[in-house]
Amino acid sequence: MRDLFVQWLTQITHPFWNSIVSVDDFVSALQQTIYMVVIAFFFGAIWGFLQAITLLVTRPAGILPNRVIYQVLNPIVNGLRSLPFVILMIAIIPITKFITGKTIGTAAAIVPLVAYIGPYMGRLIEISLLEVNEGIIESAQAMGASPAQIIFKFILPEARSSLILNLTSANISLIGATAMAGVVGGGGIGDLAYSYGYQRFDTFIMIATIIALLVLVQIVQMFGDWLSKIR
Repeated sequence: MRDLFVQWLTQITHPFWNSIVSVDDFVSALQQTIYMVVIAFFFGAIWGFLQAITLLVTRPAGILPNRVIYQVLNPIVNGLRSLPFVILMIAIIPITKFITGKTIGTAAAIVPLVAYIGPYMGRLIEISLLEVNEGIIESAQAMGASPAQIIFKFILPEARSSLILNLTSANISLIGATAMAGVVGGGGIGDLAYSYGYQRFDTFIMIATIIALLVLVQIVQMFGDWLSKIR
């Protein structure tokens, strides 16, 4: 499949491809970006849902209010969200090296990407869950539903469309973060744009990487919009 895509892209871009970077190298960089986005989004979503549900149920007006957990977790989330991605990436280098055994490369970039997107997704998920009408929760409690049933059978299904749209926005932010990861050795489209487009003044490859990111973002947004409308 990859070879066919490379051949197809080579054929349609051959008349105007003007860069020392080959089409194959460009496709490899695109694959690295997609790989980072998919893996980081998966683990970030797990982090985000755990964080959002914990904050939702332990808040003062929550299903299982717990002042200690809420007041400890909430500022930690705010602190992580306040750090720019590049600073966060450098700050957790020891953790990255411990987990992956290296500090640069696509695999190493996934660790700070998860640390960056997890709290952000958690806040967006929490916002979606808080939008659910309190009457639905009160009705579930009146029917004798357990906290787990209230969350998974009432709140999450009711917040489905909002969740999908917010997760789509988080995914687009993640794509932007992968581009920044490339600047500091994370690989992918960002690395290509920096190493060749910026450092070697290759205007063509810079434009090509911008177009690739725009197309990728558009695909993600269109898919999210479509998915949110399905019932």
